[in-house]
Amino acid sequence: MLRKSVYSLAALVAGFGAAFAAGPATAHAATTPSTPAAKPAAQKCVTDAKLVPSCGVLWGAAAGGFTGKPRDEEHKAWEKLSGRTATIFHTYHKGDEKFPTAAEIAMVRDPAKPRVLLLNWRVEYGSTWANVAAGKLDARIDAFAARVKSTMPEKFFLVLNHEPEDDVRTDAKLGMTAKDFRASYRHVITRLKSKGLNNMINVVAYMGNEKWMAQSWWKDLYPGDDLVDWIGLDSYVSSEQNYYHAGVFADLLDRKAKGGQGFYDWATKTHPSKPLMVAEWGAYHRIGKVVDKSKQFNSVLPELAKRPKVKAIVYFDTKKDLFGDRDISIDSAPSSLAAFRKLAASPKFNVQLKLK
Repeated sequence: MLRKSVYSLAALVAGFGAAFAAGPATAHAATTPSTPAAKPAAQKCVTDAKLVPSCGVLWGAAAGGFTGKPRDEEHKAWEKLSGRTATIFHTYHKGDEKFPTAAEIAMVRDPAKPRVLLLNWRVEYGSTWANVAAGKLDARIDAFAARVKSTMPEKFFLVLNHEPEDDVRTDAKLGMTAKDFRASYRHVITRLKSKGLNNMINVVAYMGNEKWMAQSWWKDLYPGDDLVDWIGLDSYVSSEQNYYHAGVFADLLDRKAKGGQGFYDWATKTHPSKPLMVAEWGAYHRIGKVVDKSKQFNSVLPELAKRPKVKAIVYFDTKKDLFGDRDISIDSAPSSLAAFRKLAASPKFNVQLKLK
């Protein structure tokens, strides 16, 4: 022990001597603990001209579905419940409804919590896709263009007839074939652009159900890369084992027809230049059969890390779905809400909007 101490003292003296011989600066370095290198500044994620984030993922919601309550109020309540501002505010309109509404515009311009509208519009409501494509509803289209130009210069997402697969009719006489949808979409977007509407970001939003992807006409729905800015997907999973579409976040992205291609693979390989938006997603269980949804919510971040083309996710929250038998809410159980709030708190969703 003594010999070790002597050797240590000798080494220390030798170290001081060498340091002073080398000069004051080196001597100071030899006797002063090194300062840890400064951490690089956190990367700031911002949206570009097409509202695609430079990093991270846009976070959004469609809250209060099938309740009849004001969507803006439901959206704000959902934000408080989930613990994060839902940057994408998803609303639904049809036919000649006048929108964006004053309440929707106020949500966009909230100085404390700026948001971007995801306007979902069934242009053909009360008519057909074929009639839209033929110009028979141009007055409806022009009225929307004029209203946006006079009230809202901010950028917004526009979905035309989300989940069109469910409305396809193969009889051409009905004017609702897959090719009619494609022609309708192209006509509406082209006409809106001709009216000077240059602040819309166009989204085509599929239902993504494997039974539709197996149809020969499914490929005919796509409007074309020249007019589509984002490819959207509306897809859900069950938290009940052995129930319809039971699974986790990966399953709603990879759902495919037998022998076919998963939706994420199809979208990213067939249209590699397009960002992907999960325009509606959620985990459900049957009403009265409460099941913890933590597994579904905990699966989101790992999948997003593996799927860089997903640039936005929008949760559809409702206590009762269209058919009245499924609960898609985030707070159907305390454990589910805790898991969702943990997901919402991730810095992955810290994206700054640039709407002008």
